[in-house]
Amino acid sequence: MSHRRTMIVLGCLFALVWTALAVRPLYRADWLLENALVVPAVAVLVATSRKFPFSRISYVLIFLFLCIHEVGAHYTYAEVPYDAWFQALTGRTFNSLLGWERNNFDRIAHFCFGLLLAYPIREIFVRVAQAKGFWAYYLPLDVTLACSALFELLEWGAAEVFGGDLGMAYLGTQGDPWDAHKDMALATLGAVLTTLTVAAIHFHVQRDFAREWAESLRVKKRPLGEDELSRMTNQPGNRSS
Repeated sequence: MSHRRTMIVLGCLFALVWTALAVRPLYRADWLLENALVVPAVAVLVATSRKFPFSRISYVLIFLFLCIHEVGAHYTYAEVPYDAWFQALTGRTFNSLLGWERNNFDRIAHFCFGLLLAYPIREIFVRVAQAKGFWAYYLPLDVTLACSALFELLEWGAAEVFGGDLGMAYLGTQGDPWDAHKDMALATLGAVLTTLTVAAIHFHVQRDFAREWAESLRVKKRPLGEDELSRMTNQPGNRSS
């Protein structure tokens, strides 16, 4: 299946999922807030698909994460009835199986954020910034953690702005003062697992893996700073201050 056809199929499937979960969400105002970032994100993916088509793997990973997010948006993350679904299938709750006491769907979603989106983020660095070796594996982790922290700040800001039940529903801490820290840690863990998996595959199939890794850590230019700034401003043709 071609990249374009893959994107069309996944786009149609997501449209069906989005439409189905947009019908009678548990808390409409929270659903609108949760989708405030989804709509522009999908629009960017569509708008940039010709100049920067992601790999089929990346499109599938992005699709899976968006579907998980839409489930959380429909029920609100703190009230997704995964326990009831699991009990209907197995006769016991998922929480009792793992010893959980709270609704942890939000934690699962944050873990999946890192697990599923670290690869597309890595693809951007490799193909646009031409990151290689160490940096091709480190930078996706860095951006994943940064995006996770930014989202926690947005959640906090939304809770402060809207307040009341809507703010608490969107924040979804469920009384845990360390909720944001755990969410970021799980997103990072998911990204680490994906990055280690990709690195292991490349180590196995890429003949120059070790050489590329070593080359990426070699100093290639003089240090930037006041000396480099002085050199640039004193080049012929530059305007003097």
